[in-house]
Amino acid sequence: MMTEDVIDCPLGWVGCRWRHGKARCSVKFGVTLVHDADVRAIVELGCLAEEAGWDGVFVWDGIDGNDVWVTLAAIAARTERVKLATMLTPLSRRRPWKLAQETATLDKLSGGRVILPVGLGAPETGFAKYGEEVDRKRRAELLDEGLAVLNGLWSGGPFSFEGEHFRLDDVTYSPSPCQRPRIPVWVVGAWPRPKSMRRVVQWDGLIPYKLDGTDDPTTPDDIRAMKAWIDARRTATTPFDIVWEDDTPGDDPAAAAEIVQPWADAGVTWWLESVWNAPRTAAGIAGMRERIAAGPPRVGDR
Repeated sequence: MMTEDVIDCPLGWVGCRWRHGKARCSVKFGVTLVHDADVRAIVELGCLAEEAGWDGVFVWDGIDGNDVWVTLAAIAARTERVKLATMLTPLSRRRPWKLAQETATLDKLSGGRVILPVGLGAPETGFAKYGEEVDRKRRAELLDEGLAVLNGLWSGGPFSFEGEHFRLDDVTYSPSPCQRPRIPVWVVGAWPRPKSMRRVVQWDGLIPYKLDGTDDPTTPDDIRAMKAWIDARRTATTPFDIVWEDDTPGDDPAAAAEIVQPWADAGVTWWLESVWNAPRTAAGIAGMRERIAAGPPRVGDR
């Protein structure tokens, strides 16, 4: 039986893109936007992404710059279809109950369109200057405990937790998100580190990070290996995504498809277009707008 939450959230949590009443299972395409440009321009770009046929809008979650949740809320209020997410949230910097409030509220506002990508974060972006945790082991502990607390609070039922860093005593949290069983959580997986990859298996998506002691770039074959590792260990039947970020030319559809296709064949389900590079070049916001307006690559049955 459908719950009221599900009825209120028609987009729900689905593994395929729906268009004209038909499910289309292919790569989804998002744009990654910066947090340190004019916030009104970023909101306009998020709206343009929906108009141009992109599937998701992802905004940097920085230690300074525009607040990512305010930015995403503004985009949510002016769009109807695109998924909305950070890229990504270092959970060690967040109180999990505050993040539960922000994500659940945004999920309600957007009609069930939120994704939460998480990881250990990048201390070199200013963690120490703001007194944030920089030790990798402790950040990993905070990530694991924070995810457990988030999941419990999102459930909407009575929840208690006793950990090294967080303690909650018989709380029932409101609001709970639209999506069930939860807001999808994508986790950075350091390949081939077993502990990091075991964390990924518990959640809903992989953000690959190759950490094998070499300087070799990640390849589609690496993605295949990660996917095989996860498939052999994951028992949940809910959808699972594999995410890759790069850029493609907006003015050459054939070249764009040629870039994306090997990653799609390897198992990538979300391609994030790194238009965030534009503000750091002469192109600026205008360059981001031009690439977004050109629309996503066309691969497979899209």
